[in-house]
Amino acid sequence: MSDAKKKSPQGSEKPDAKPAHSRSAASHLQRALAWLLGLCAAGALSVALLVGLALAMAYPNLPDISGLTDYRPKLPMRILSSEGVLLGEFGEERRNYLTIDKIPPVMQDAVLAIEDARFYQHGGVDYLGVIRAGLANVAESRSQGASTITMQVARNFYLSTEKTLTRKIYEILLALKIENALPKRKILEIYMNQIFLGHRAYGFAAASEIYFGKPLKDISIAEAAMLAGLPKAPSAYNPINNPRRANLRQQYIIDRMLDNGYITEEQHEVAKAEVLRYRRVSENSSHAEFLAEAARQLIFTQYGDEAYTRGLHVYLTVRADEQNVAYRALRRGLMDYEQRQFYRGPEAYVDLPKDPKALDARIAEALADHPANDELLAAVVLEADAKKVVVALQSGETASIVGDGLKPVASGLAERGNPKIQIRRGAVVRVLKTTRTVREAGKEVSKDAWTLTQLPEVEGAFVAIDPRNGELRAMVGGFDFAKNKFNHVTQAWRQPGSSFKPFIYSAALERGFSPTTVVNDAPLFFSAATTGSQPWEPKNYDGTFEGPMPLRTALAKSKNMVSIRVLQAVGTDFAQGWISRFGFEAEKHPPYLTMALGAGSVTPMQMAQAYSVFANGGYQVMPRLISRVTDNQGRVLYQAAPVQIDESQRVIEARNAFLMNSLLQEVTRSGTAAKAQAQLKRPDLYGKTGTTNDSMDAWFAGYQREMVAVVWIGYDQPRKLGSRETGGGLSLPVWIEFMRHALRNTAVSEYEPPEGIVRRGNDWYYDEYTGNDGVRKLNDDAASVPQNASEDEKKGILDLFKR
Repeated sequence: MSDAKKKSPQGSEKPDAKPAHSRSAASHLQRALAWLLGLCAAGALSVALLVGLALAMAYPNLPDISGLTDYRPKLPMRILSSEGVLLGEFGEERRNYLTIDKIPPVMQDAVLAIEDARFYQHGGVDYLGVIRAGLANVAESRSQGASTITMQVARNFYLSTEKTLTRKIYEILLALKIENALPKRKILEIYMNQIFLGHRAYGFAAASEIYFGKPLKDISIAEAAMLAGLPKAPSAYNPINNPRRANLRQQYIIDRMLDNGYITEEQHEVAKAEVLRYRRVSENSSHAEFLAEAARQLIFTQYGDEAYTRGLHVYLTVRADEQNVAYRALRRGLMDYEQRQFYRGPEAYVDLPKDPKALDARIAEALADHPANDELLAAVVLEADAKKVVVALQSGETASIVGDGLKPVASGLAERGNPKIQIRRGAVVRVLKTTRTVREAGKEVSKDAWTLTQLPEVEGAFVAIDPRNGELRAMVGGFDFAKNKFNHVTQAWRQPGSSFKPFIYSAALERGFSPTTVVNDAPLFFSAATTGSQPWEPKNYDGTFEGPMPLRTALAKSKNMVSIRVLQAVGTDFAQGWISRFGFEAEKHPPYLTMALGAGSVTPMQMAQAYSVFANGGYQVMPRLISRVTDNQGRVLYQAAPVQIDESQRVIEARNAFLMNSLLQEVTRSGTAAKAQAQLKRPDLYGKTGTTNDSMDAWFAGYQREMVAVVWIGYDQPRKLGSRETGGGLSLPVWIEFMRHALRNTAVSEYEPPEGIVRRGNDWYYDEYTGNDGVRKLNDDAASVPQNASEDEKKGILDLFKR
């Protein structure tokens, strides 16, 4: 054996052998990695144990899901107009519930393709979907969900929509519980009947009727794909509000149906090319939310919780067309006022991406938090300067606003304006489409144009009653029921101002006054000794005094000084008792001279009821809203008895009512409401304007013998409407717009003089006051003759309506 082969192991040399220190370092690294892996495993195990403990503690606290396992859809209470137009529904859970066997497979496939393709594979939570969504959220700027259909059922029935970790944990646990309790097809059935799909449609059966006007069994693949796109965001993806965005989502869903094997290549091509035809949607066109709520309260008082499950049909006294005109007229009046106010700034600001492809999705996401307020649409500003603003709407279209359309927001476009109200890229604003008259080629033409504006802070009320039977004909309790459910018609106690004067004049007629009684319109001053409080120096609205004039002229011009002198002569105690005949509460009208100027408190409903006494010849009739109630089979459960007015309801003499009608007709002919007869072109109109001190409340109460209507405008927390805002300028135009429609088919009908009324010269009198009896002229009492006030007294003069 050679020497080379006799080398001992210690002396052997291998080409790949590592030094001892290298082996030691590798050994240390391995041990460190082992420790690190062990720590990670221990940490993961600890987290898993903690999560498991949390889940174990949370699971027993989950809500009872028996409502799903024994699900029975309830029939809603339906509120309808007198001619059967749907005005509102309460207690509604399903519009048209279909079992899963009656939901066509194409509709099921479309929903599964976009919402939960692995629905029949997972156990309530799609863990692969969670991982996929997590990766997508890292890669994209906007969030992507991973909720299965079962998780959506859990959320819709039992949980809030807030995006918190706690809610998500409960959602997962509930989904697992539901999957354990119900078969898959039952879960899908509940989901497809439960989900809200826009335009009052709950469930796909209802949506098919709403959007396509056909039963669900008859829809095509393309139509099913369109409906399946709605659950993500009904306001953003429905074809009525945003046809372009809805179409893009529909096309994507058709592709997903092909990818998941639900349709063939040939079906895919046909569906992609199909042109959809939509049914015209009329979502609560009568806007009777306040009426419906009032009816709901009345029915609930009678039936309790059963009112929402028995399928009651409640027919009201109102006509849908009149209600809609009242709604539009009041909103137009409030919006016209709002456009004269100082701009308060955008509703929000959002960061817009530079990538045009991501812009549309970001706008849709931002506007989802600012839903349309009927004709007041939310929009995101894309570019803005003092001469032009370009906005993007929820519909996907853009609009350019220039010229007069920028006037309401001029302060928000000023270069050196307040940055808090500045309109710039990303601002969320409100736009309104209006019709303007412009001159083109030497002719005036009407064109639609956009106006930048804001949601009003001012509120209003409108109520119309048939004075012959008390039936409500229309009621609008505020600008927007969704924003403010306070019904200003029945709940707002406000000062009526000069619209209250007719009731003082009515009392005066019983004290010997007549339309020709002369009263001095001269300054009045009451010292502190006279008032027992602070000195009072009332004024006329225009600040002028015209001297002696007949009552007819004084009421037409709404002269405060005359009204105070009349009340002083009649007596405050007598007047307080007299006004209670009209339905006013005496305690809300203290027996002081300020009562002559409407310093008490009334509701618009009370005013309509009170003016009805004049309109019907002196009878008190109570307002009525419900005409009949039936069950869902049409069986009559309640029928209102016809109203027969008789002398037991008389509260003032017919001749008193006739003379007041004559005086109030003068107001609409030559007085503060002269626009009424001038614009409606008929003489049988009667009424009175009202503007309280500092223009905090603006009223018009008026009537024709078949219709009484009252309009009020003001702020919930009383503040000045503006020094030039009056009842005649704010509320009267609303009344005229409504009456133009309501009286369009009503013949002119003026009042005939009743027994006890005679005509002498150019006016009417009680027959006992045609001679020397009665009050021909009211002489000033010495105590009320104006005296010069000291400087200290002038500083302390009590503002008429501040108490």
